[in-house]
Amino acid sequence: MRTLCAGTLVGEFIVIGLAALVASRLSEVPAGTLWAVSGTAMVLCLVLCGMLGRPGAVRLGWALQAALIASGFVLPAMFLLGAAFAGLWWASVHYGRIVDRLKAARAAA
Repeated sequence: MRTLCAGTLVGEFIVIGLAALVASRLSEVPAGTLWAVSGTAMVLCLVLCGMLGRPGAVRLGWALQAALIASGFVLPAMFLLGAAFAGLWWASVHYGRIVDRLKAARAAA
């Protein structure tokens, strides 16, 4: 599960950075606000990558996804990106747990 979740977070980090670059040229949101929101989200993605495997990391990941969707009020493109990455986060957690259970069952047999 950690591998799938880390992959999602790294992808999220990259896409948020690229979206911020595009938005800085096309959006009417002040550059300081745009980079503060995007930079905070990017840092949180990296911090959460380091926390994977610890208690509460999955819940913090859900909080990050909710915060990204909510940041759509500042940068409208984040509504779509937040929803897409929330779906990827769900898939990473769900299928990661299935794979972890299968590996544990195989190791026990």
